[in-house]
Amino acid sequence: MTRFGEAYSLRRVELRELKRRFQSVYGRPADGAVRAPGRVNLIGEHTDYNDGLVLPIAINRQTVALFARRSDRTVQLASLQAGGDIVAVSLDEPIAPAEPAWANYGRGVATGLLAAGVALVGADVLFDSDIPLGGGLGSSAALEVRAGTALLEAAGQSRHAGIAPTALAQICQQAEHDFAGAPCGIMDQSIAIMARAGQAMLLDCRSGQVRHVPFDDPDAVLLVADTQVRHAIAGGGYALRQQQCRQAAEGLGVAALRDADLPAVQSALASGKLDAQQFKRARHVVGEIARTQEAAEVLGEGDYKRFGELMTASHASLRDDYEVSCEELDAIVDASVAIPGVYGARMTGGGFGGCAIILAHVSQAERIMEIVQQTFAARFGRSCPIFATPAAAGAGPMAIP
Repeated sequence: MTRFGEAYSLRRVELRELKRRFQSVYGRPADGAVRAPGRVNLIGEHTDYNDGLVLPIAINRQTVALFARRSDRTVQLASLQAGGDIVAVSLDEPIAPAEPAWANYGRGVATGLLAAGVALVGADVLFDSDIPLGGGLGSSAALEVRAGTALLEAAGQSRHAGIAPTALAQICQQAEHDFAGAPCGIMDQSIAIMARAGQAMLLDCRSGQVRHVPFDDPDAVLLVADTQVRHAIAGGGYALRQQQCRQAAEGLGVAALRDADLPAVQSALASGKLDAQQFKRARHVVGEIARTQEAAEVLGEGDYKRFGELMTASHASLRDDYEVSCEELDAIVDASVAIPGVYGARMTGGGFGGCAIILAHVSQAERIMEIVQQTFAARFGRSCPIFATPAAAGAGPMAIP
């Protein structure tokens, strides 16, 4: 198999090994297993908390949880990424954020499910993941969704029977707000739950309406390039952008920037209702929502040339108006768009590091990967891992070997 073929194949968390580790940690076999995928956003960045549109896909990197029911009201959580130490949570006592921090995602989701009236039961849960942490690929949301799905399955309530997908997404989002201190939008949790294989998902973050768009052409491939510059959504840059958007919306006299258009934004700058920085933030959001809407239409038509142009324009706006890119992301995008066979490229995720995505013709994928990696290494003196991904399915149960 070629190197590209290896990159394109689905990397799986090794379930047989995870099953053995579960037995080692908890002294008994697991009853079941669930998975939740990471994501990349094809276009529509920093629009979700502005009531806008986003167009993500689930990727072939995932988190997995094995679980076994308990006879008491205690949930025990352990993660191989955190050394396998057990964290106990009582379902009969108030749950609050605590150390270790990684377990707060599970604590927050359990709190939300209980508040929603879900009859949870005690369970032992072991997590594993191959989603790069802090890489802008939705690792936090995948952790929340797999925790929620595992708790629902352990309680005998499947994800769809126990609680609506949109409600579970909101519970997971609230857990990240209240227990992790990260003011995220709803996109990551929604795509992790509602993704369909071979399709992108156009999500209206105001109404919650979803439209699935085909993204399964064998001649097109999406490459994900990891700068290995790690970011934290709980950091100040992300929250500051949200504050600036709220201020811009107030200056424009609208509920959210979703309700503005470019002429209104330009007029508000001229009249002094927006300062220069607020204008730039608003211009990005308004333009990005329009780009996302057009991108969904041309993707459905298989017009990758235009879709790629919109991706690259999105990156320029994120770099110049929203100021959330970084030198490494810009280098990947600049190198990519100069290579024949590339339709477009952009940063994906919250920014300040993380990953860039490259949409390309599959026949040129290996060459593109080699050039981007060589260019990156020459400039920064370190590697830039790249993998290819199809549009994967959302969260759900798995069979244990």
